[in-house]
Amino acid sequence: MEHQSIAIGPMLREWRSRRRLSQLDLALSAEISARHMSFIETGRSQPSRDVVLRLAEGLDLNLRNRNALLMAGGYAPGNAERRFDDPALEPARSIIQRILDAHMPFPALAVDRHWNLVASNGSVIALMTGIAPHLIEPPINVLRLSIHPDGMANRIVNLAEWKRHLVERLHRQVEASGDHQLEALAEELKAYPAPASSAPLSDISAIAVPLVMESALGRLSFLSTTTMFGTPVEVTLSEIAIETFFPADQPTAEALRQLAEAL
Repeated sequence: MEHQSIAIGPMLREWRSRRRLSQLDLALSAEISARHMSFIETGRSQPSRDVVLRLAEGLDLNLRNRNALLMAGGYAPGNAERRFDDPALEPARSIIQRILDAHMPFPALAVDRHWNLVASNGSVIALMTGIAPHLIEPPINVLRLSIHPDGMANRIVNLAEWKRHLVERLHRQVEASGDHQLEALAEELKAYPAPASSAPLSDISAIAVPLVMESALGRLSFLSTTTMFGTPVEVTLSEIAIETFFPADQPTAEALRQLAEAL
């Protein structure tokens, strides 16, 4: 228990730093005294399970990090974690695939917490052409695939803007999750070459970053949205993101409808 008390203290300090909270801020949020908060961080006091959960709530931790905080405090995880291919998650996998298929003829895919592809619809597969074999060997990281020089980079018209958007998004995720693997991925993406920023390609660039790419169907322009489960109680499902791409112009919509008819 002494080792566990020491482990939870540094973890709390790191998260407070990430969240830019003082000990008093977190103590008030968790409804404990500042003295008790200080004792927990220095290992002089062992928090109860209820206090650990209130601290996790005050730090706005996701389910994975809440589990980690509980275990650092000497308690069992509060939420189950399974592999995405676990038989117990078959109902969820089926729902995700139905969502992706319902988005046809437009591209839609699902990724895990590290942006590895776990499911997609037919339009995504049809657009993934001319990519080096090593980038489409599982696990397929969709961010790496999109802007790697051997991936789709040479087909993305607004590569500089799209790359900047992805890197900034990753940095926000790292800030929220503390995930070092995502941090390494962000640094990797930053190192990929990209041309200087270009003039806006359309009026939509003023309100959102489109993905504009050349394809066998001609130039395609997309806007994307992200969907996640609203009330997950399982760690892996809480981290699955569904990325749906919508046509940003009429020619893109027509081209994808024609593609879907040919599939």
